Amino acid sequence: MDFDIADVNLADEGRLRVEWAERSMPVLKQIRGRFKREKPLKGVRLAACLHVTTETAALLRTLKAGGAECVVCASNPLSTQDEVAATLVRHDEIPVFAIKGEDNETYYNHLFSVLDKKPTITMDDGADLVSTLHTDRKELLSKIRGGTEETTTGVIRLRSMAENGVLRYPIIAVNDAQTKYLFDNRYGTGQSTLDGIVRATNKLIAGSVFVVCGYGWCGRGVAMRARGAGARVIMTEVDPLRALEAVMDGFEVLPIGEAAPIGDIFVTVTGDIQVIRASHIKKMKDGAIVCNSGHFNVEIDLAGLQRMTVKRRTIRPFLEEYTLKNSRCIYILGEGRLINLTAAEGHPSSVMDMSFANQALAAEYIHRHGKGLEARVYTVPEEIDKTIASLKLKALGVKIDTLTKEQQRYLASWETGT
Repeated sequence: MDFDIADVNLADEGRLRVEWAERSMPVLKQIRGRFKREKPLKGVRLAACLHVTTETAALLRTLKAGGAECVVCASNPLSTQDEVAATLVRHDEIPVFAIKGEDNETYYNHLFSVLDKKPTITMDDGADLVSTLHTDRKELLSKIRGGTEETTTGVIRLRSMAENGVLRYPIIAVNDAQTKYLFDNRYGTGQSTLDGIVRATNKLIAGSVFVVCGYGWCGRGVAMRARGAGARVIMTEVDPLRALEAVMDGFEVLPIGEAAPIGDIFVTVTGDIQVIRASHIKKMKDGAIVCNSGHFNVEIDLAGLQRMTVKRRTIRPFLEEYTLKNSRCIYILGEGRLINLTAAEGHPSSVMDMSFANQALAAEYIHRHGKGLEARVYTVPEEIDKTIASLKLKALGVKIDTLTKEQQRYLASWETGT
């Protein structure tokens, strides 16, 4: 089996970590049981570009149980858990092309290695696999039935491709499922981002001025957790509706230029480029900490920062000190990449349970219905969303009411008024 990982001898450690994660993933476990019996993915060659974590291993094991032939590479150079990559190779016989800390050239070589398996379904996190297919491996496009996309940044890119008439096969936007973004983006990103910051810095959050750029679902989660840890939270936004919502949720809202001199810790979660620019960094106080929890390392103007820097050194793992020409020191975490996966372990398994349940069921849907779908971005079918929510409630031991026939008739009618 062809693969490229850091050290296959880490496999036993990885297996224990995956086992621990799967204890908190009951929905995926139920889906795996059905997949094992029915083999709904038989004949599928599935290429995944995902963060290679314990939760991803649980997903890949589920897809393989369903009959899929899987191969995976990393969707970020710093997000791979090497022991997980090892256990997938040794114990699950799934080819992995991912090494934590891989350089840019290796990252793209791994993408090509995955595509060499000639997939029929793609599973992406950030749309690098899809974009590479459409630029460098076009000869493979005719064999692909469809794909799925995990994250906000990827969905933005794919919708752009569709609007420009470039996208050649249907994609299901897993990120847009309610059982994904309401929990993964909000609670997962919120907790794991704070976890990454604390691990990288060992700083006390309480009493700090904590600036969050972007009040989408990820930003809401980060802001909520920072406030819960005792920080004074300032939001920055470009969308008036989201800014108004942040105000009504009790947060202070400022332009980034005004927040820059005040903040102690800055987190970007927007999916856009240069949210924190060199002009903002110039205004920051000595000792300011800057990090990103959006998918790509483009939200912070690292090139502009480098031009202002007279000295750069690594203080501790995932924490770099930049001494500026004005003698102030700015601290960048995790090279500006996803701090929650660079310095920590990513989202808790219990929320990834629902996100990856969406991935598994969306892959099954694509395999069954892909030939009848247009080359555009689709939302997750409502029945999949509701199925996952029901399975999660069942696993949690939570019961809910059901509508009576009379209530159903009333909701379907228009005649009854005051």
